[in-house]
Amino acid sequence: MLAEAAQENRSETAANAPEVEWSRVIGQLKEEIGDIAYRSWLAPINVQRVDGGEAVIAAPARLYRDWVASHYADRILALWRAENRQVKRISVVVASPSHASRSFAAISESSIELSQAPVVLSGELGTTVEIGEDRPQPCGLDPRFTFENFVVGKPNELAHAAARRVAEACSAASRSVPFNPLFLYGGVGLGKTHLMHAIAWDVHKHACFRKVIYLSAEKFMHQFIRALRFKSTMDFKDEFRSVDLLMIDDVQFISGKESTQEEFFHTFNALVDQNRQIVISADKPPSDLEGLEDRMRSRLGWGLVADLHPTTYELRLGILQSKAEQANVDIPRKVLELLAHRITSNVRELEGALNRIIANMQLVGREITLESAQEELHDLLRLRERRVTIDEIQRRVAEHFNVRFAEMTSARRARAFARPRQVAMYLSKQLTSRSLPEIGRKFGGRDHTTVMHAVRRIEELKDTDPVLAEDVELLRRMLQG
Repeated sequence: MLAEAAQENRSETAANAPEVEWSRVIGQLKEEIGDIAYRSWLAPINVQRVDGGEAVIAAPARLYRDWVASHYADRILALWRAENRQVKRISVVVASPSHASRSFAAISESSIELSQAPVVLSGELGTTVEIGEDRPQPCGLDPRFTFENFVVGKPNELAHAAARRVAEACSAASRSVPFNPLFLYGGVGLGKTHLMHAIAWDVHKHACFRKVIYLSAEKFMHQFIRALRFKSTMDFKDEFRSVDLLMIDDVQFISGKESTQEEFFHTFNALVDQNRQIVISADKPPSDLEGLEDRMRSRLGWGLVADLHPTTYELRLGILQSKAEQANVDIPRKVLELLAHRITSNVRELEGALNRIIANMQLVGREITLESAQEELHDLLRLRERRVTIDEIQRRVAEHFNVRFAEMTSARRARAFARPRQVAMYLSKQLTSRSLPEIGRKFGGRDHTTVMHAVRRIEELKDTDPVLAEDVELLRRMLQG
């Protein structure tokens, strides 16, 4: 009797193992991404089964499936392998809501698999991509991240043009290299990864015989460490030094990693000597990357360094319109304008907010209006609200223009002091709810007409002086961020 009970207990434990593993995985991921992202995208996801090295998780709709597969599947796989080393693949499926968690109808599937490159790369968690005439469709590249889906504006036009030029050169029969490396840098969610994926897709489309590897600097380091561990460094070197195009994302990760930097340095030189293209991204320009050797910073700045500036309102609105068209959803312009005005940090958050609105319409059947959008995104919009004070504006402007804080309220009329003061008045009018007389009083007891003149003057200069316009926009973002 006891033996039977024990056997039954073991069977029940084995049957519940996938749910137990999933609860641990999703719990850790929730801590990493926060409650808002978890509730928006991961709360509706359930585990279906773990079988033959494959873990299958189910989403209630295609929108959820696509978002989870492109944004979280790689991390889910890493966390799941920490729980169960037998799991080698994550599949995200759309499951019929009428089916129970263990018997489901898979409508369609999107998978993130382990890379199976020769020897050292096999079994690695990564998005290593090899593109060749005898290779399948590239794994690890987001199909949405193409040049056709990249919205170009003034903040990113140089980076976009450079990426296009690299893709065209890599696809040409002569394999000319316009600038090596192409170094893309900018803040989170501004399009660096999108452009790198777009280059790979373009080369795959026009020159599938080219060998391309795309991966993060972190995965480059992990694969190098694995090569050292299994004494297969020659295979590692052969793999990375035989490519036509090497793309390393977030290179700042190897800062302070001396051995990895050494190997990357030699790989870099070997590819340049062979006239092979290198594309690198980071959050800062090469000169500002701390923890990198001087020779490494020098190499990274050899070619073209192109930055992606924070998005403007017009660019954000264009991105939202493009995303709505891709989703084939008619969204009122006022809703798009609300998102473009209120969510300024990065494009990923912008896209996430739009997807929440679309999901609410598709899953609940609710009409998209300005009021429903504000209600659906109340938590996100509340987080973006920030009270900016006139004192803070004055301090920031003084620091930016390198003048003393006291000059904001002084009577000095020299242009070196008057122009920053006018900028501070303009920003006070734009970013606070204070009246003109109140603003004037904060600037040394000036009359409200002085504030009006300052606002008009800065508005005029923004149209004719691009340097001042950029200064004002930068200050606005710093204060609102």
